[in-house]
Amino acid sequence: MNVINFPYRNDWASILARPTSTFETIEPLVDEVFEKVKLQGDAAVREYTAQFDGIELDSFQVSQAEVDAASCLVDTELKEAIQIAYSNINQFHQAQKTAPVSVETSPGVQCWQEKRPIQKVGLYIPGGTAPLFSTVLMLAIPAKIAGCQEIILCSPPNKNGQIAPEILWAAQLCGVTRIFKVGGIQAIAAMTFGTQTIPNVYKILGPGNQFVTVAKQKATQFNVAIDMPAGPSELLVVADDSAVASYVAADLLSQAEHGADSQVVLVTTSQTLLLEVQSEIQKQLPLLSRNEIASKAMLNSKLILVENEKEALELIDEYGPEHYIICMNNEDKFVNEIQNAGSVFIGNYTPESAGDYASGTNHTLPTNGYAKQYSGVNLDSFTKAITFQKISKDGILQLGKTIELMAAAEGLDAHKNAVSIRLNDINN
Repeated sequence: MNVINFPYRNDWASILARPTSTFETIEPLVDEVFEKVKLQGDAAVREYTAQFDGIELDSFQVSQAEVDAASCLVDTELKEAIQIAYSNINQFHQAQKTAPVSVETSPGVQCWQEKRPIQKVGLYIPGGTAPLFSTVLMLAIPAKIAGCQEIILCSPPNKNGQIAPEILWAAQLCGVTRIFKVGGIQAIAAMTFGTQTIPNVYKILGPGNQFVTVAKQKATQFNVAIDMPAGPSELLVVADDSAVASYVAADLLSQAEHGADSQVVLVTTSQTLLLEVQSEIQKQLPLLSRNEIASKAMLNSKLILVENEKEALELIDEYGPEHYIICMNNEDKFVNEIQNAGSVFIGNYTPESAGDYASGTNHTLPTNGYAKQYSGVNLDSFTKAITFQKISKDGILQLGKTIELMAAAEGLDAHKNAVSIRLNDINN
């Protein structure tokens, strides 16, 4: 890791830069794949699956027989763990339901808002070096609660042309409609345009690598919504002498093992803690099964020593972390004053892993500084709000003159007339 002591504010932007490729370097490939999938459908998806995933598939859709077989391959103890996580995630997202909002804005004018489910959603579940079955829970549970009619899941196949049995079992548990063995850019393109076998959707949700992130942004050019730009994982820990160094090191490494392009950051007011964490990382890293990946991620990561709490908060807000762990004596200050973070974990006994799996909050979160303007996935990610209004005869008499004056001032005579014709009928 890179140790940075008391950085100048002018250097923050370069210090906090993410280790990701620029949009421009990835976009040409995304454009190529999108164009070919749009024109050739399944044939293009098959070609790119062979090219990128190293497997030639005759059929993309996972059969019920494959789902049933997967159930036998998942350890009973793991199933029980997944069901506990399911219960907690379900409880937290059920609690996010909101009642319709209704207001009589003026006499005879009733306005209200109701949520409606997005009918067709596509869930992207990363596979690659780690099949993230936990992401199935995070996306499919709120989709089901929201009432989405079609819940399509795409995940890259392994070298045997299969999806991990844990993903398949979790998908069935959560009520996914159809599952496809397709990953990467071609999966996002397929859900954008639809192919002979993969349906198009209205919104695509789920994390992925840099290629998936750019592909999702490309999808928005074709009337498909996305949850957020969610790319390589990241974590920032703010800690002082009240923190346990071994815990902090373990948390940093937990995110570093996601991928070589992940980034983890420690911000601290204690030089003693910084040195202890650095030592703990060196102890723990060689023991990890994914130490090679984590080691590469650590090259992009930072241990930053700052002067005081005020500077720490300002630097954290500038970074806008996906995951934000607080291990400070004055934890309330860092909870109450943070403005930009995807999900917050408070205290020595709240590892980020809890949110990744089973506490109940969602782990699909904005990365790369997008926490400054995006929320993480929640129940509202699978709904849209529709407004309604009903005006009585007395209501239009009360409000009509206001509308006429405003429409006339904007030079929109037809707007004015739509009210005037009604008023004339009522008055005559």
